[in-house]
Amino acid sequence: MRFEWTVAWRFLREGGVQTLLIIAGAALGIAFIVFITGFLGELQRDIVRRTLGVQPHITVKPLDEVARPLRGDAPAQPGNARNGTTGQETRVLADVQPRGQRLRSVDQWQAVMTTLRTVPEVRAISPLVAGPGIVTRGDSNKSLTIVGIVAEPYAAVTRLDEKLIAGALQVDPGDVLLGRDLAEDLGVEIGDPVRLSTPASSGDTYRVRGIFDLGAKNLNQLYAYVGLPTAQALHALPGGVTSIEITVDDLWAAREIAERIGGSVPHKVESWITTNKQLMVALANQTLMTRMIRVTFALVVAIGVASVLMVAVVQKTREIGILRAMGATRARMLRVFLLQGALIGLLGAIAGCTLGYGLATVMSAVLESADGTRLFQARFDLGLYVYSTLGAMALGVAAAALPARRAARLDPAQAIRL
Repeated sequence: MRFEWTVAWRFLREGGVQTLLIIAGAALGIAFIVFITGFLGELQRDIVRRTLGVQPHITVKPLDEVARPLRGDAPAQPGNARNGTTGQETRVLADVQPRGQRLRSVDQWQAVMTTLRTVPEVRAISPLVAGPGIVTRGDSNKSLTIVGIVAEPYAAVTRLDEKLIAGALQVDPGDVLLGRDLAEDLGVEIGDPVRLSTPASSGDTYRVRGIFDLGAKNLNQLYAYVGLPTAQALHALPGGVTSIEITVDDLWAAREIAERIGGSVPHKVESWITTNKQLMVALANQTLMTRMIRVTFALVVAIGVASVLMVAVVQKTREIGILRAMGATRARMLRVFLLQGALIGLLGAIAGCTLGYGLATVMSAVLESADGTRLFQARFDLGLYVYSTLGAMALGVAAAALPARRAARLDPAQAIRL
């Protein structure tokens, strides 16, 4: 291959400005592909992080209670004996009413948590109790969901500690955490008392220990957090939990992990992908548009490489004829131009990846979201750059196929006379 490498590199060097222009064009195309892939990837992660709020990646809950048809016995008619019996036949009552779902505990939830800890992708696990309740302050009262948590595990799953704007993530007996908008509606601050009650309990008075902001008014008015034992008493679930919440290392793999967990525990296991279908549709559409943009720019780069190499074949017709007359086979000439395509792709990818990362770094420092935080965070994704480089080389080789075939089919005698 030494001959092919030498000739291919010499042809590129002799191309001068023409070679530099096509490498620059390839670099710009690849830089945009790298930037848009990284940018939209980080933007998707930020959208998911902000939209999910304090939702876990996976939730384990009791199976839904299902109403089963009632069966009754009726005297059998002569000649209607079934399965060898003659005394009676079984009838199924047709009217089946759907069963309302009660607040129930996950059966043997401690054993379930032990099983979940053996799943390698699971990063954090938190049991909780959640049910309807009412918070009262003077003449004001609001309906909400009272959630019982263990502070540290729950913060590891949902990052609730990052949402606090006042007070501390403390849910000792007698403590409660309220959302910002709910606290404003009730007119309470840190240390003020409120009364919590549920359909199962007349409740008691609790001190506001922390105030959080989930970024949405309805969410800030929806939840009140207390300690797990407190919620168990309020909801009449002594020693029980209504769900187990899980966070995993790769949130995009949550559905597959949930399916595996569902096969090992006799409970209902749902991922955030299943419970947020509209969000997933929007993200899927965004991903589709990203792919279309990448394909379009890849085609532009490929057409540019093919055009330049086709011109190079015409310009180097005499040189190709001389090389063929001196013994260079058609296969060797084919490899010369395929190597040129690969080299253009490699050089364009190196320059493009560098430019794309630099552009992402600059834009991440300049662009801001509506709340003043960075719109996205530039990351050095080695996998993206490796795949982009390999893809650019493959694209260069594919684009060079037609010019290489034409060069290999040139007749030496005719080429020299031109």
